[in-house]
Amino acid sequence: MTEPSQPTTTVHAGRVKELRTLLAADSLDGFLVPHADEHQSEYLPPSAERLAWLTGFTGSAGTAIIMKDRAALFVDGRYTLQAAGQTDTDIFEHVDVGTISPSDWIAGQITAGQRIGYDPWLTTIAQAERMAAKCLGAGAELVAVPNNPIDRLWKDRPDPPAGAVTLHPIEFAGREAADKIAALQQHLGANKADAAILTQPDSIAWTFNIRGTDIAHNPVALAFAILHAAASPDLFIDGRKLSNSVRAYLAGHARLRDIGELPQSLADLGSSAVLVDADVTADAIATAVTEAGGRILKGRDPTALPKAKKNETELTGARAAQVRDGAAMVRFLAWLDRVGAGGQVDEIAAAERLAAFRVETARQDRSELVDVSFDTISGAGPNGAIVHYRVTPETSLKLTPGSLYLTDSGGQYRDGTTDITRTVPIGTPSDEIRDRFTRVLKGHIALATAIFPTGTSGAQIDTLARQSLWQAGLDYDHGTGHGIGSFLSVHEGPARISKLGSVALETGMILSNEPGYYKAGSYGIRIENLIVVRQSRPIPDGERDMLEFETISLCPIDRRLVDVSLLNADEIGWLDAYHAGLSARLDHLLDDAERAWLAEATRPLDS
Repeated sequence: MTEPSQPTTTVHAGRVKELRTLLAADSLDGFLVPHADEHQSEYLPPSAERLAWLTGFTGSAGTAIIMKDRAALFVDGRYTLQAAGQTDTDIFEHVDVGTISPSDWIAGQITAGQRIGYDPWLTTIAQAERMAAKCLGAGAELVAVPNNPIDRLWKDRPDPPAGAVTLHPIEFAGREAADKIAALQQHLGANKADAAILTQPDSIAWTFNIRGTDIAHNPVALAFAILHAAASPDLFIDGRKLSNSVRAYLAGHARLRDIGELPQSLADLGSSAVLVDADVTADAIATAVTEAGGRILKGRDPTALPKAKKNETELTGARAAQVRDGAAMVRFLAWLDRVGAGGQVDEIAAAERLAAFRVETARQDRSELVDVSFDTISGAGPNGAIVHYRVTPETSLKLTPGSLYLTDSGGQYRDGTTDITRTVPIGTPSDEIRDRFTRVLKGHIALATAIFPTGTSGAQIDTLARQSLWQAGLDYDHGTGHGIGSFLSVHEGPARISKLGSVALETGMILSNEPGYYKAGSYGIRIENLIVVRQSRPIPDGERDMLEFETISLCPIDRRLVDVSLLNADEIGWLDAYHAGLSARLDHLLDDAERAWLAEATRPLDS
């Protein structure tokens, strides 16, 4: 995603002051500023970066609440350090959403008769309901503000994106759009819904087998769709994004409409029963439906589960993408071993070299790196402890002997999306670092080798990745795994491996396995591979259907950071077996020196 500009603290203070003036003119006592657009995207186009414009915080998740005499910024554990470094604590109180939610915080601030404003297009149905209930309990009122005051103040706001839409062919999709639409219509009928509203760009991209360029690193087009149980879908999209051939293709699957026609089309649903996902659908959409006499049915986005359960074509593509991506990682790590200890490589140079290796390796594999899948996290020493660190010229550190370097990166290939993290020592690691790394590794292996019953959720196995850290009084403040799209979003629902992961894991889902440890001001550790949920191998005398994971990422885990004395025989066996299989998969994309490096990096632990 394009890095938003970073105005000075004085500018941010002025913007907050101007916002308060507008709120007073509108008889509002506070206003909610979420990191969101009308589609509830995780990564936003520059035109929707309202939170960054107001506060300076550029993370992918957060909310600010501006009151008359207080302002708070809510972030999760991934962004605690980043928020502190990017925003002025004289203006914004920083609140961990794991400790107190925005709705709970505001309940302690408001008094009877106060009016709190929100943009109904940037706030989900569920969020608005929670906030409204808290306001009502205090005798206050939550007020929809259709004309966002930040948009009135943001004079040089960029135009909305109008990137070209392309087709995602059957050789990569594995399933025709007509088949997907028919299955979704059957789902609506089975749930007694007349229609469903799709608001998330990746849901629409998957449904219609299209891809776009509206959001950096996410191959999606900003659009809305109404699925009808008994008629063709309506697709609302800026016509400037469509070539004649793409327009003709889409016209065979949907009625094409301009984005501006959405409000009237929602009203035209009349008394229909309309399925919406309250966690990702704008409150403005629900209001438009109900005001026209429609009935809202709350349920999961009907595309979420079929999109997450990859078909065989998508799984084949994902595995192929991991091969070229793994080879690029090996080439990068071999290069880093040659030059990193000299103290001349900084975080930006390392990230740029890794990107170049991805481009070169994809070309060698007769493929194409369309984009990276997110801004590469390239963190040396203390910057590695910032979970979602984004390097800039001002923050870039050199890789110096005795430090750790963490790189979390990925690629967008037409046959698959990748995401991988490796932590490597620059010079000789300390005993403390080796202990922490090995505990993270033990958690990674515990998850990679887990066997679990059908119906198990991510929350039920998240503890496996944390157990060794917990035994030492340690933990990490992010989820252990997220879903991965198929040439789509690098963060995909509905399943995840985390303390909050309530969705059952099913065969075909691709998730990340990425436990970590972070010592603020010193170093960060994370080991991330992608894993596929599959049927378990047969278990003698087993009585239940069981699932397991297949690890598909292909890159050595640094042996120099492993304290073998902390591993049991099974854990040593897993790592040795994982390493033993890499050369056969990757050597054809490496030169002689890189093959030699890989052979050394994958020696058995006891050799």
